[in-house]
Amino acid sequence: MYPLVVILAVALAAVVALYFLAPRTLFGWARNAQRRKGGMAQKSIEAAGLTWPYLEGGKADGAVLVLVHGFGGDKDNWSFYAPHVKDHYRVIAPDLPGFGENTRAAGLDYSGAAQAERLAAFLDALGIETCHLGGNSMGGLIALHFALKYPQRLRSLTLFNNAGVIGPDESELQRMVGRGESPLVPRSLADVDKLMDFIVHKPRYIPGAFKKVMWQDMAPHQGLLDAIFAQIAEEALAKPLNARLGEVSVPTQIVWGRHDRLLDVSCATVQHQGIRDSELVVFEDVGHVPMIEKPAETARHHLAFLARH
Repeated sequence: MYPLVVILAVALAAVVALYFLAPRTLFGWARNAQRRKGGMAQKSIEAAGLTWPYLEGGKADGAVLVLVHGFGGDKDNWSFYAPHVKDHYRVIAPDLPGFGENTRAAGLDYSGAAQAERLAAFLDALGIETCHLGGNSMGGLIALHFALKYPQRLRSLTLFNNAGVIGPDESELQRMVGRGESPLVPRSLADVDKLMDFIVHKPRYIPGAFKKVMWQDMAPHQGLLDAIFAQIAEEALAKPLNARLGEVSVPTQIVWGRHDRLLDVSCATVQHQGIRDSELVVFEDVGHVPMIEKPAETARHHLAFLARH
């Protein structure tokens, strides 16, 4: 028993030392542990002239489920969700161009339509002809464009609080954009807390050192993020896809958080009415990222939908 206590004490001391002296290393360990929990491994492939890092795991011979992150996010946005779907599907979550470890080039077109074309090239490179596709926020906008252009490649479409459609009730984000603000791009370490509060209805605790790592990763890309946000915001507000919803021909599920401050829940109702035979799931006490805020409950509805298609 005594040696075990010593070992545990040494291990705890090492973790504490890492937290203060090398928080990025500890952050990486925590991230990798979450990936392993979901059976996800990082890979990369060349597509559309870019190197795409992505996570892949789950049932190797299962139907493919591709999950696309939102603005400011990356492939690990789906690491919390993967444990709940990995036993049923081959799960793939890429870093989109402009985000994560993918190319961050100022000269690219980051519109939903352009990113959907790049996503098609990514799937081509992986040899994936058809898949189930899901996207959150900006990723949902891209997924919706993909469904409109490549319906023959989709078994189903799931939209998690997606951008690209305007509802009758204005969101807090819309009002801020109208004032020329860009609230999704932090300007300081303190803004990381504000961003989490804005996105998530009931934010999880994040250690201070980990917030610092997150800020250090975002800070060098403020200019590019501002440019991408401006393009996406203009596209979503000036050229919404409301009038094209009737063209969506693949089975569609719409998942939303009632307390989303970025994209009002009325957008979900508009899409449900506009997309023929679509299914609508609205969670109470959830904000903009249901797959992170309530992963098990979100997956339960998602899996039931996927099983029907």
